[in-house]
Amino acid sequence: MSSIRIPPALRAEVGGEARVDADGETVRELLDDLMARFPNLRERIFAGGEIASFVNVYVEGEDVRTLRGLDTPVSDGSTVILLPAMAGGSRASLAMPASGSRALPVIRLK
Repeated sequence: MSSIRIPPALRAEVGGEARVDADGETVRELLDDLMARFPNLRERIFAGGEIASFVNVYVEGEDVRTLRGLDTPVSDGSTVILLPAMAGGSRASLAMPASGSRALPVIRLK
């Protein structure tokens, strides 16, 4: 059995758990086991049968994309980390108040 670390953004899908145990000899088998129990995760992790481009999966700290992808072997007791990228932000400029002023800087969105 291996442990899958669940980031805060996905914890609602697994009942609030930070770690979930799963069975499998590859990343694919672990994720299949996980999604059999938590089917709503599938749309948050996969796109077209592959790990979505905005989701990183690590086995013992190594990105599976640099290994064998979903076919990366997983040893019993391994830790797998799911890490979806956070998007957002905007172009902004910071307007500083006049010297000596107690006013806070103003952020102007472009």
